[in-house]
Amino acid sequence: MGDSHAWTAAPAAAERARSVLATAWSCAVTAEGGREELVGAHTVAGDGRVLLRVPDDSALLAAAICAPRGEPSAVLEFADVAPVPVRHRIRARVWLAGWCTLEEDHLAFRPTRVVLRQPSGAVVVDRDDFAAAAPDPLAEAEARLLTHLADCHADAVERLTRLVDRDSLHGAVRVRPLAVDRHGLTLRIERVRAHGDVRLPFHRPADDVAQLTERVHVLLSQASVTSCPRALQRQRADGDG
Repeated sequence: MGDSHAWTAAPAAAERARSVLATAWSCAVTAEGGREELVGAHTVAGDGRVLLRVPDDSALLAAAICAPRGEPSAVLEFADVAPVPVRHRIRARVWLAGWCTLEEDHLAFRPTRVVLRQPSGAVVVDRDDFAAAAPDPLAEAEARLLTHLADCHADAVERLTRLVDRDSLHGAVRVRPLAVDRHGLTLRIERVRAHGDVRLPFHRPADDVAQLTERVHVLLSQASVTSCPRALQRQRADGDG
């Protein structure tokens, strides 16, 4: 079993959902004509509408053209995939149920229900909150930042484990950076047959990469003066699982 997720100072559900949509490279669409995968084909308008660019042979486009009112119902599914290789890389999923309308060269999807599912559970996101929310300011840079941290600063990641509770590190064979947002950094602690996540909250939110760098340095400084609760087994260069 994984550790309990400490979502201290975590993004609100609406912000998290908008971040997933902002960084997802594809979405799965289920409509009256079936299910299809759209790659690199969506943007989110300021009012929460999802604008879809679909191919001419799209089942969703056909449904929109043939629907009596031109508004077929559909469900959009987005997955948030960890940029660093870890077990169970899907960090969250977002489902949007609603209606599509034809607008010039794209389909406009208006959600009537938004569901965010994370390891801590699923929650229905208020539609008005979803429309008003903005993605996390670090969302677009997160993949680059985490990959750099994992590939070039494994020593810093290991030092951060000094801030992790002793019980959470029991049996750990590898620790990887799993996620970062303006509120904190999440580490994935892998064991031989299980894993758990631990969140390290920042002392204050970071609104850009420069502020994030300062927040991480604060965590590293705290770790430097904290006695390591246990000797973490040396992370294997070839990974484990």
